[in-house]
Amino acid sequence: MINRDDMLELTRRMTPSRNCFSRVAGAYMDEEGFDNGTFNIHFGKLGATETKQKLDMAKTVIFSETNESLKDYKFGSNKKESLWPLLMTLKANGLKDDAMLATLYEIIGENYRAAGEYCIFLFYGSYDVPVKAKDKSWLEGSEEVYDFIICAIAPLEGEYEPGEPEFGFLFPAFADRSSDINNIYIYQAYGKPEQPALVKVIAG
Repeated sequence: MINRDDMLELTRRMTPSRNCFSRVAGAYMDEEGFDNGTFNIHFGKLGATETKQKLDMAKTVIFSETNESLKDYKFGSNKKESLWPLLMTLKANGLKDDAMLATLYEIIGENYRAAGEYCIFLFYGSYDVPVKAKDKSWLEGSEEVYDFIICAIAPLEGEYEPGEPEFGFLFPAFADRSSDINNIYIYQAYGKPEQPALVKVIAG
């Protein structure tokens, strides 16, 4: 089960003044799953409007209703049959490998059911997890540095204008305020078509 407080703790680091992201990459896809263009940029180079838009997209995924729209999935026993190796590599290089990103976009394009054109946004962030006392007060020092990727997939409402995310994930899972590389949190927007094929490919 996903702890709602853990997700709220992360979202508090997703504001323009307390931004935890260092890179954002993505692709614009046609309805058949082929990319019409990609980008990969340091998050700090975004303008104010773009920064807010992209932070809102990332927050939509993890601020959603926990254990309903956002669910915990454990990778299969043979992780090589899932996206785990690819996600681990992308996390390790901080989304800086365009060839690996292209592979991910292709896999998503082959398995995501879309009603029209859509976009895939990927965010790489780091959170220096502070020590928390038993009474939930903050202490000096940190528990660990949690490096993570958020994916948000949204329909395009205009030329390169994303709508509300309808699918996404957080990897690794953030469980008990710590990184869990054996699990992934997958988001599917309430009232939107589910994506069983993509979920199966992701988690194995």
